[in-house]
Amino acid sequence: MMQKLGYLPMTPSQTGGPYVHIGTTPEAAGLDPSPFEQLGKTIFEGNAKGERIALTGRVIDGHGAALTDVMLEIWQADANGLYAGQEGADPAFYGFARRAVDFTTGAFRFETIKPGAVKQYDGSYAPPHVTFWLSARGINTGLHTRMYFPEDDLSGDALLARVQHKDRLKTLIAEKTEDGYRFDIRLQGDDETIFFDI
Repeated sequence: MMQKLGYLPMTPSQTGGPYVHIGTTPEAAGLDPSPFEQLGKTIFEGNAKGERIALTGRVIDGHGAALTDVMLEIWQADANGLYAGQEGADPAFYGFARRAVDFTTGAFRFETIKPGAVKQYDGSYAPPHVTFWLSARGINTGLHTRMYFPEDDLSGDALLARVQHKDRLKTLIAEKTEDGYRFDIRLQGDDETIFFDI
């Protein structure tokens, strides 16, 4: 017998932990993800075009301590500024990766390709950037931010043009390291990273 559909309330949001790692980064939780490859484990295949870089850092709380229960995802364009699925995009570059931070130190590391400038809707180009999404215990909704490279001109970025407090743009710029870039994400405090409402 068919029943009339009634109103179903929205499921309440929940924080990311402590079981988020079991489902999304099983290797970090000490589980064998086989027979399937862990989603986001690898962002590119060996023949991907472009400069290979490492993105490292930590997620830091308002007291200056590194969080040890964070899951991070990154999205980015390939070396030519094209996202996976776009015509002409590098088929060996997936554009997405996922990691749990080190459960002891809170450090993260992504092996990736330096992205190219991305064509915007108005025909101009946004400087190369990597989008970060993070979830952790106590964070009800995932946080979105971007990482930019210190050697690039950021003046043409449409998103950054909308940031009211220009003095805080420095929180989105990575620091050059020997094998790539370091990007610490600060959740609170004077140097709180800019997060975007996406």
